Amino acid sequence: MFYSPWYFLLLLIVPWMAWRLFAPRRRRAVRFSSLKIAQQMTPTLRQRLIWLPNALTMAAIIFLIVGIARPREGREQTVAESEGIAIEMVVDRSGSMQAMDFQIDGEHVDRLTAIKKVAGEFVMGSDGHELEGRFSDLVGLITFAGYADGETPPTLDHSFLVSQLNNASIVTTRNEDGTAIGDAISLAVEKLNALDARQKQKVQSKVIILLTDGENNAGQLEPVQAAELAATMGIKVYTIGVGTKGQAPVPVTDAFGRQRIQWMPVNIDEETLTKVAEVTGGKYFRATDTDSLANIYTEIDQLEKTKVEAKHFVDYRELAVQSYAGPISVPPLLLIAFVLLAARLVLQQTWLRELTS
Repeated sequence: MFYSPWYFLLLLIVPWMAWRLFAPRRRRAVRFSSLKIAQQMTPTLRQRLIWLPNALTMAAIIFLIVGIARPREGREQTVAESEGIAIEMVVDRSGSMQAMDFQIDGEHVDRLTAIKKVAGEFVMGSDGHELEGRFSDLVGLITFAGYADGETPPTLDHSFLVSQLNNASIVTTRNEDGTAIGDAISLAVEKLNALDARQKQKVQSKVIILLTDGENNAGQLEPVQAAELAATMGIKVYTIGVGTKGQAPVPVTDAFGRQRIQWMPVNIDEETLTKVAEVTGGKYFRATDTDSLANIYTEIDQLEKTKVEAKHFVDYRELAVQSYAGPISVPPLLLIAFVLLAARLVLQQTWLRELTS
């Protein structure tokens, strides 16, 4: 690619210059009776290369013309500027999450295992459910049962976040069990608000995605109170009620240490979860199986789109003054021209100097 290709018109003078430099000149001659003896003499290397200075001059002129035409190597680059979204995933890991009413690849799994799979695809992307991943967004993780725990602050290190999610386990001791929905929302609000002090620019949108299969029965703050706090901070809460309606199969251990499945009633406080979502401008969903859970995440993915503006620009390498680093490294064209002129000057003033009387 050339910035000023019109300079190539100067190449039209090259044939005329070549004729001027290489055309035989008429010189005064000294008469000899015969030139046969001179013709039988073998020319020396100097005599054979007497044309070299003129050839170097021609080559230098050609390189100069090509150089002023400004050949350029363009490399397109893209800079993406995004108005990022900060997302806190709040996941219930209370004892009721042991219910085996979800399936993955035809095999029954507990609710937390299903959430791990679908939530991980929401963050990292999945072709199966048209999830592109939240690569430009800060994503954090909070788990809760009787208490709320901040597992990962909002981060762009999504691989670490997903590994922390996969390491989450259902509580097994009575003193840790419970469903502290209000405290979990409150902790998520605190983590999202702390971002404004850490980030160089304010996060444009903050979202909480809450997944639970029960009703608030632990903690100090009521869910609706926590939702009102989130609303004053401009934080939107999407709530997902996880589990089948009516009864769910739950693994239990009998007196002989044997594990069996027992059907137990399911009780999700959908009224409170709906109120929490409405107060903050979010939405309540009910996931009764893995597919519906995946569809919910797909809908949230569409509702909370990150605005990304891509700026394209081309970085040019001026080959007249910059070297070309391709399969073969080529020095700048103007440097080549000056080296040729310098070589021509040295040869013409030394070894190939013409003696005149």
